[in-house]
Amino acid sequence: MPTWRSVVPQADQLGESPFWHPHEQRLYWVDIPGRQLRRANPRTGELQSWAMPQEPGCIAPARRGGLVIALRDGVYRAPDWGGPLVLLQRFAHDVGTTRFNDGKADPLGRFWAGTLFEPKHTPAAELFSLDCRPDNGQGGAPLVERKAGEATTGNGLAWSPRADTVYWADTQAHAIRAWDWDPRTNAMQRPRVFHQFAAKPPGWQPGQPGYGGRPDGAAVDAEGNYWCAMYEGGRLVQLSPGGQLLRELPAPMLCPTMPCFGGDDLRTLYVTSAGNRPAGELAARPQSGHVVCARVEVAGLPVNFFID
Repeated sequence: MPTWRSVVPQADQLGESPFWHPHEQRLYWVDIPGRQLRRANPRTGELQSWAMPQEPGCIAPARRGGLVIALRDGVYRAPDWGGPLVLLQRFAHDVGTTRFNDGKADPLGRFWAGTLFEPKHTPAAELFSLDCRPDNGQGGAPLVERKAGEATTGNGLAWSPRADTVYWADTQAHAIRAWDWDPRTNAMQRPRVFHQFAAKPPGWQPGQPGYGGRPDGAAVDAEGNYWCAMYEGGRLVQLSPGGQLLRELPAPMLCPTMPCFGGDDLRTLYVTSAGNRPAGELAARPQSGHVVCARVEVAGLPVNFFID
């Protein structure tokens, strides 16, 4: 059983998109409805927050320094912490119903982000890649590709250690999908269901038994196993490269949102979570909304950097 500790005492409304910055030895993440970017030094407990003009769905570090950030309406570049935001690409979705959600950089430096369709009555979410590399064939001008769709809440984006498989989940459908991926051409082929979880039982209420949660954010370890936070399931699951359930880690909150691996040896598992939950749940699970960490046996993959 893992021993979870809070990285900082402050809770988020909805923490997401954590990554470990190896050069800075800091953990970064976002609070989406709180419209905050956060970064912390786990050794000292120092926390810094940066207010955003819109909800930040996801972030990734950039090789030239700073961050790339998916806000509600598009993808922005932040050359420096706390500095101006530079628009890289605005998107055409209706910002009244759709915003960016889970995303990260791929192993070759493109930035990927999926959307979330907030009414959740139809699978209108999509997954995009944004290539700003100098050798992208457009002289570094943003190259946008739509990679997948037919989802309601895009989540769980990750790549295999050999960079030949891409994963993307639809939280609402309780499904994780996988594709064969060619990193050079950015082509996705052979779509399949990687793992299907059981749906929420009719009438189920938080705190009741009989529901294991739905797939939220994810990370992949050095052995190719897929680690997924199960929202409303109070657990994280580790799935084999073939999609089989290997283990479950109980979480100290009902709604973990996304794991990442960090620390010098990448064997510290950091997990963000939801704090915008009912009062009774918060009282019973006081680490809800916190970023928590625990040591694990297998190392994770290092974060990918955005290249522009």
